[in-house]
Amino acid sequence: MDGICTLGNDKVYQQIVALLNSIEAIMGPDMPVCIYPYDHNTEQIAAEVARRPNVQLYNDKASMERWDLFAQRAWDTHPTAKQRWVQSGHSGYYRFGTHRRYCAFDGPFERFLYMDADTLLMAPVDFVFAQLKESDCVVYDFQRHDPTHVYDLASAKLAELFPTARINQEIFCSGFYASKQDLFDEERRNWLISKLQEGDAEVLYPMAPDQTLINYMMMRSNLAVYNFALNLPKEEITGCCVTSSHFQQQNNLLYDHGKLLTYIHYIGIKLNIFNRLCAGENIDFPYRDLFLHYRYLHEPEQRPKFTGKPEPYKTTPSLTTKVLRKLGLNK
Repeated sequence: MDGICTLGNDKVYQQIVALLNSIEAIMGPDMPVCIYPYDHNTEQIAAEVARRPNVQLYNDKASMERWDLFAQRAWDTHPTAKQRWVQSGHSGYYRFGTHRRYCAFDGPFERFLYMDADTLLMAPVDFVFAQLKESDCVVYDFQRHDPTHVYDLASAKLAELFPTARINQEIFCSGFYASKQDLFDEERRNWLISKLQEGDAEVLYPMAPDQTLINYMMMRSNLAVYNFALNLPKEEITGCCVTSSHFQQQNNLLYDHGKLLTYIHYIGIKLNIFNRLCAGENIDFPYRDLFLHYRYLHEPEQRPKFTGKPEPYKTTPSLTTKVLRKLGLNK
């Protein structure tokens, strides 16, 4: 069985609802969806799932514990990760819970498409699932243009492990990728940990823990990664990120120079912006109305009504804020 999955807790409830509604609108009400819990804070999500017969909240504790342990073991091998996390103001493991998306390798779908909570589906993804017949992992993004958010490029080990050609061809954003059940069984997980212990760990980029790790898992295992952005004819390729300002909205869908996007990723817009917007604050960000359409698709009467000029989600910091930041007193 094929299905779409995502990750979250009640902090991203608004985004989860919008994503679920977009999947329903594009793929139909019977498309199976599984939500992997970031942590135990999932009461709102559980109530939402109860209203949707095609959606489940993952509850395989053994699977979640396996991947929790895997993530801990992986990061325990890193020479500087914990020091960097402390320096950035975090104690313990950084963004622990993001790796729960890996539960999809155990999960209910033989073939799955993972989508971050801050994405919306814009087009049917049958072509993505079809490509899994030939590939182990299928993606559609441009992360290769910024490998610094996948690997530590200063690592001497990186070129030894993955030549530049592989970096340019295989790395991907962990916000949208399709793969298959059972690719990472206990034997392969233990083998990956052993390689990290032997020195591979230094190539991992600690500030994007789930993204660097899934890329390492795929590439170190020599699994076949297929990127539509590298393989489609140039005239058919579309963007996917909210940072692209030229997309055109029509009938609650986005087009890139006349070509329908597969998905839109609201990357870089913090979750509190979505929450404040849904609470009634008139905050503007790219493709805001599109998000509001899908968030309130089944509850149009609850959609916030705004008056006046919206406040931009990115504001220029005041001189005082700039000085405090320079002094390290305000981050």
